[in-house]
Amino acid sequence: MRVVVIGATGNIGTSTVRALAADPGVESVLGLARRPASLPVDKAEWATADVRETDLVPLLRGADAVVHLAWLFQPTHDPVVTWRNNVLGSERVFDAVARAGVPALVYSSSVGAYSPVPPADKGAPVTEDWPTHARPTAAYGREKAYVERLLDVFERDHPDRRVVRMRPGFVFQRSAASGQRRLFAGPLLPNPLVRPGLLPVVPDIPGLRFQVLHARDAGEAFRLAVTRDVRGAFNLGADPVIGVPELARLLDARPVPVPARAARAALGAAWRLRLVPASPGLLDLALHVPVMDVARARGELGWSPRHSAFEALEDFLSGLREGAGADTPPLSPRTSGPARLRELLTGVGRRP
Repeated sequence: MRVVVIGATGNIGTSTVRALAADPGVESVLGLARRPASLPVDKAEWATADVRETDLVPLLRGADAVVHLAWLFQPTHDPVVTWRNNVLGSERVFDAVARAGVPALVYSSSVGAYSPVPPADKGAPVTEDWPTHARPTAAYGREKAYVERLLDVFERDHPDRRVVRMRPGFVFQRSAASGQRRLFAGPLLPNPLVRPGLLPVVPDIPGLRFQVLHARDAGEAFRLAVTRDVRGAFNLGADPVIGVPELARLLDARPVPVPARAARAALGAAWRLRLVPASPGLLDLALHVPVMDVARARGELGWSPRHSAFEALEDFLSGLREGAGADTPPLSPRTSGPARLRELLTGVGRRP
């Protein structure tokens, strides 16, 4: 089996490439990314490709499966850029899969694609048939929901192709800590601040509850989606669901009630002042994503996470304290430049 992974150098991508390469049934993996990379992974080759403009058909021709992971979170101040990459770029990927005759497509959607649940049902797990229309205030959710519609059209027009939609929760690992800090917290967060005991309080925002999984477990789920004869959507998340009490325990801090409106206003002010890259819309999204039922992934994929949600978060937090990363442009600490100067010069949340 020959597999092409698009967006292979990021958090989920590196884990997916390694999981596929370790599978005896996979003969080769071609990892595609916007910027050059050469991770030393057996069976893996690397090439540069931009989903917005590269002719992908020659790169996909002869593949048995394509895994599409490429995504831009930034710049949050210019959603036209992310739309062109994430939506129009995904449309180009799906068209290339069709024209190259690839029989299987595995796409990384997200819990962020799901519509909010009614307040009366908050906390009740949703299965994969829950609507995927997202909360529209965040570009990330809008784009994930729109790509789900593109996949609806692709499945209608190409019923002979096997299509799998993976919907993970928040994915963490130690080697992604520097990259995720750049994307969401920005250059002004001191790494040692996340050491347990140093933060005396954590904000207790109503509705803050989310699912987590380790990137290695995400990579294994994508491997199973590639190599097994499955179709449709799969929710991915590890136990337990993380809320404020769990965060307080991890950070050895005390929960302090903060109204959601006040938290959004504070984040909005910091975002407009270019102090943080995460937009207030992302907070809206995080406060309204549903809890997912992951029984289908366990039953039909045969997937079971090896790491608990606590272990995934602890791995990430230890990497954050140490400034950990990996030798790819999205994950490397060197991407930030000396003293994070490159982050500051390119604009916090303003340029990719």
